[in-house]
Amino acid sequence: MGAGPDMTRRHFVLLSAAGAVAVLTGCATDPVTGKKQFMLMSEAGEVGADKENSPHQISADYGALQNTGLNRYITTVGDLLASKSHRPAMPYTFRGVNAVYVNAYAFPAGTIAVTRGMLVDLQSEAELGALLGHEIGHVCARHAAEQATKGIVSSVVVTGLAAFVQYQFDGYGDLTSGLGIVAAGALLARYSRADEREADALGLEYMTRVGYNPEGSVGLMDILRKLSKDKPNAIEMLFATHPMSEERYQTAVEAVRTKYAAAKNNPLNRERYMDTTASLRAIKGAIDQMQNGEKAMSAGKYDEAAACYANGLRQAPNDYAGLLMLARCRLMQKQAAEAVRLAREAQAVYPGEAQAVYISGMANLQTQAFDAAFQEFSSYEKLLPGNPNTTYFKGYAMEGAGQRQAAADNYMRYLNSVRQGEYAEHARSKLVEWGYIKKGT
Repeated sequence: MGAGPDMTRRHFVLLSAAGAVAVLTGCATDPVTGKKQFMLMSEAGEVGADKENSPHQISADYGALQNTGLNRYITTVGDLLASKSHRPAMPYTFRGVNAVYVNAYAFPAGTIAVTRGMLVDLQSEAELGALLGHEIGHVCARHAAEQATKGIVSSVVVTGLAAFVQYQFDGYGDLTSGLGIVAAGALLARYSRADEREADALGLEYMTRVGYNPEGSVGLMDILRKLSKDKPNAIEMLFATHPMSEERYQTAVEAVRTKYAAAKNNPLNRERYMDTTASLRAIKGAIDQMQNGEKAMSAGKYDEAAACYANGLRQAPNDYAGLLMLARCRLMQKQAAEAVRLAREAQAVYPGEAQAVYISGMANLQTQAFDAAFQEFSSYEKLLPGNPNTTYFKGYAMEGAGQRQAAADNYMRYLNSVRQGEYAEHARSKLVEWGYIKKGT
């Protein structure tokens, strides 16, 4: 089986549905500055791109938190900030996600998520407000659309694919897209330092408008600076997509000291944040272990990674993300039966979330249980449509099962979406070999 597309941890793309991108002949108005600007993507395009692609990133981050109270709290804080922003009518949604790396991100129309790795390190509601305000600032300033227009984003992918972290596996090629592992923030724009400065300023403006202490912004940056020293691997993706600098920190300190001095008596709401996040912070040790596991995985140290994940699961039994991280690791160790068991356990823990189904499909491929793999990929496609790699693996499963017509049908569907890469080459070569298409098609 051939390898997937050659994409690395630092390959970031903005994904947009073809019908969602509108090339404008005139100028748009910057919602923040009121100035005219040329923009390739309309507001409707932003909404469409967000709707098409954000579900894939949320699922790749192991889904929204199952703690409905905490998600409701994050939504309440986010909605309050968004209501006082420059684009209050955008279809914002806010949630925590189960990923353990440290990050927060926003899609163009306001789908905003915060990882568990970030939430366990925040110390107050004001810091959460600063974080969400910053992401709302990116939406209001239309930074993703602006980067697409300027050509900063390297490519626009039509099909809702992810850029995947590469894990090599002998005899099986690059399993990354098969495992459904999206590089953290890979669907999102890579912001410039100028974008970050503007989002910082907007975040401060929004959080003080709604009554938070602006010291929360300084506290947030202090946390990130400390993590950059103590856990550089955990925040690698955050700093890649949201470049940090001493200048940003000093600018925030000065703004709080001068422009927002009158708001320094506003509340931080530390107690409320601590009470609401108590159950999450209770498993911080498990999250730390999972972060260590991800670091070991990225270095190809699978035995070490497995030990870290197992330690994490001892502290947080039945953790959905932990089960799937260990399942991925078992696949790399060629322990497919164990990977199937873990993936099925994860499905029972979080019914309806798609990653466990995909990983189970990949594990079944590894054991050559092709019919079972096909069923898993079909289930995944219903849960989370729009990833053409699912179609490819359905074809591959049917090829393995000796069902040539079904394999050909799926390979043709795949090639209608993806024309390049080793998966496309494999699909095309089989269709030529079987007489469905001519060589060079």
